[in-house]
Amino acid sequence: MIQKHIIVIGGGIVGLATALKLAARIPATRITVLEKEREPGRHQTSHNSGVLHCGLYYKPSSVKARLAVTGIREMVTFCKEHGIAHEICGKLVVATDEPEVARLRELQQRGTKNGLKGLQWLDRHAMREIEPHVGGLAALRVPEEGIVDYPKVVEFMVRKITANGGRVCTNAQVTALLPDGTGWRAETPAGDLHGDFIVNCAGLHCDRVSELAGETRQVRIVPFRGEYYQIKPARQHLVRHLIYPVPDPQFPFLGVHFTRLIHGGIEAGPNAVLAFAREGYRKTDLNPADLWDALTFSGLWRFMGRHQRMTWDELRRSFSRRRFCESLQKLVPEIQANDLAPGGAGVRAQAMTPQGYLVQDFNFVQRPQALHVLNAPSPAATASLAIGSEIAGMVAAQLA
Repeated sequence: MIQKHIIVIGGGIVGLATALKLAARIPATRITVLEKEREPGRHQTSHNSGVLHCGLYYKPSSVKARLAVTGIREMVTFCKEHGIAHEICGKLVVATDEPEVARLRELQQRGTKNGLKGLQWLDRHAMREIEPHVGGLAALRVPEEGIVDYPKVVEFMVRKITANGGRVCTNAQVTALLPDGTGWRAETPAGDLHGDFIVNCAGLHCDRVSELAGETRQVRIVPFRGEYYQIKPARQHLVRHLIYPVPDPQFPFLGVHFTRLIHGGIEAGPNAVLAFAREGYRKTDLNPADLWDALTFSGLWRFMGRHQRMTWDELRRSFSRRRFCESLQKLVPEIQANDLAPGGAGVRAQAMTPQGYLVQDFNFVQRPQALHVLNAPSPAATASLAIGSEIAGMVAAQLA
């Protein structure tokens, strides 16, 4: 049998997990991961709060819900096997007014339908036994939620890929994808490669990579930066675990929350503001091509028109620690602006339609000799191994 060569484009956690699962599912293959940076996992994988999401929020029967529930359990097993720091510490989702209490009940039902275990409704007294400084009227305890060291997960994934005979090539940005007989020729600064099959896991650039392969960009990645604050050490006692808000159906993002970090410290955020670069982690970062790509996309203007108040509020909050703190005080009333120190930031690889709607589910597009992952925002890191299994199954069916 002639050995097939599969090229995975993108060395973030989803691309690496996909390479692992492809090698396990289709043993008679060579796997090469092409990563444009000098090391894997430099972007979404390492610019997040390190939460293990268990699938509470996602629409029942969606791919995202299914893969989040199975993915967190597989990720925890992976961490145990390799001694990677993680903790299933649980979280509270807190309702701060009566409309939120009603939505929290619906969220409890959704989590149950998604297969979550141990969900617990807490009244004001019970939730303060777990988080003494939390505000609000009621909370839902989600015991399966946790925190993890994702950069260390990436490190072990790379080790396993190479131990299995695969390659992870860095400084290898794909600049062209050309049909080459029955497969593709991927042109990179590190040299050209022939692949019988390509899997596009390029994250923040997945739509552009799909375009290199001849796809029309029906949806586009619009970069939203999420900014965080760190809670100063003297005030970290205000938060013990994870404290999240009840999602607002009028707000397209989750909202700010509190997260305990796996190596110590408490993080608060993120907000959601348009980034002027797809890898724009600072307010001053600007990539003219990325900004032009966003501003000439009709979907972005329709999105901002539909969410004018949110867009303005998020922008003001980005430049005002006081406003940011006011949002946090809904969950922990004692937190004060001078308790916050500047933290990091991440950029979401969020797909948007031309009509201005965020693509809510994971989006896999299959083509002959190709598969494109065109939307894999949170909880993709948690669900990466399950996503990899899903992709491996689809690729195996094509190559059979």
